[in-house]
Amino acid sequence: MEPTSRTLEEIDEAREKEDMKKLEAVFFVSGRFLNMGELVSLTDLNPIILQELIEKLQEKYDKNDSAIEIIEKNKMWKMDVCPQFHSIINKLAGGKSEFSKAEQETLGIIAYKQPIKQSVIIKIRGNKAYDHIKKFIELELLKKKKIGHTYELSLSDDFYDYFNFQDGSDIISSEEKSLKINNPEK
Repeated sequence: MEPTSRTLEEIDEAREKEDMKKLEAVFFVSGRFLNMGELVSLTDLNPIILQELIEKLQEKYDKNDSAIEIIEKNKMWKMDVCPQFHSIINKLAGGKSEFSKAEQETLGIIAYKQPIKQSVIIKIRGNKAYDHIKKFIELELLKKKKIGHTYELSLSDDFYDYFNFQDGSDIISSEEKSLKINNPEK
């Protein structure tokens, strides 16, 4: 029996549904930005199909008015919760993060002291901070400007969106918070 065009169409639809579920599972479990190479490796799908599936997933979440979204940044994608639900998620977060503790500490120093010279960060955090800074620049969380033999680092507008801050006034150290709590007039 020769397959009919209807049968082939049904097979293609079923395959696409399975591929989309596979991609959705990868995004769900990863919890971080993935580039196309990582997506290909994790799903065994080709980049053209992946690009189409990513767009369909984005449309699916938009159309269904979902609390979930697929974010694209610098040709990298991740599944995330829509910004209006970040406060709920922050209450539930149990210490897992897409950034290592060392990366978080490096970013924290930059956020608190900005603008700050890269050379100062390296003196404080060590040579691993070069990798941290590179990652944050790739994610467009930091801006870097050449100053003499080093760079001046500061937060980008995307940083505030990414971490759901209104502006820099939300970023204060825990020491300052405790000072404000213990000495409200300061």
